[in-house]
This record gives sequence, C-alpha cells and structure tokens, in this order.
Amino acid sequence: MNIIGNQRVKAPWHLWVLGIVSLLWFAGGANDYVMTKTANEAYLGMAADSMGVSVAAILDYFNGYPLWATVCWGLGVWGAVAGSVLLLFRSRFALHGFVVSLIGLAGSTAYTFASDIPPEFATTGQLVFTVVIWASVFGMAFYARAMTKAGVLR
Repeated sequence: MNIIGNQRVKAPWHLWVLGIVSLLWFAGGANDYVMTKTANEAYLGMAADSMGVSVAAILDYFNGYPLWATVCWGLGVWGAVAGSVLLLFRSRFALHGFVVSLIGLAGSTAYTFASDIPPEFATTGQLVFTVVIWASVFGMAFYARAMTKAGVLR
C-alpha cells in the first residue's frame, strides 16, 4: 500500500491483471528477440515455414540490421518487459520502462518499414502485428502514468 496524506492507497485488482498479462505478452517479444539473436534454428524454422523462406534468409535479414536498429529493437523489447515488471512491483519507474520501449519501438519500426524488407516478410500480418505492439506499449504507458498519478505506484 502507498500512503497519500493519511490515506493508504491499495493496488486495484486490474493492476495485477494488466501487469501479469502485459508481462506475458511482452515476454513473448523477449523470447522472439533471444531466439533470433541466438539464431535458434528450430524456432526460426517455424517462421521460415510459414513464410515460405529458408532459415538462412531470415538470419541474413536480421544479421543485416545496422547496430542502431538492433539497439532500438532491444530497447523496445526489454523496456516493455521492464515496465511490466516494475508495474507489478508498483514502482513509478514502470512508466519509464514503457517510454524506453516506445523510443526503441519507434527506431525499430522506422528501420523495418524504411529498409528494403524482403517481400516475403512485408505482409499485412506484419503491419497489423506492429500496430498491436504499438497499441500495447502506448496503452501500458498510459496506464502506468494513471496509476502513478493515482498514487498506486510509488
């Protein structure tokens, strides 16, 4: 509980639900990042099969990322995970984690859509998924800000 004046602020039930759901959702992105960066062929093989490309083609694409795009991708992924964990710890720094994620997401999205992405990778599904990720991070940042203003996060 947090104290505002003489009143204790209890964490609402939705903080726990959103914190756990967001952590699970963003952990999926973290898993994708780790499996891609470690060139896990079994994991990448599933994506390759669904796109009709080879694992080598996927690795070539991701290995071609410039350093700044890779850093942005990492910030986007790990900032969201950190924001979710900090939310569950009721830390006011949860918002900072989500802001870091938005900065990283902006950079990685810019690179993805401004680069010469192979046609097999540039699908409507990719665009929809990117919009869902943006909405998720923005939503969680907004929520963390609201919970900080309400005195729930300390």
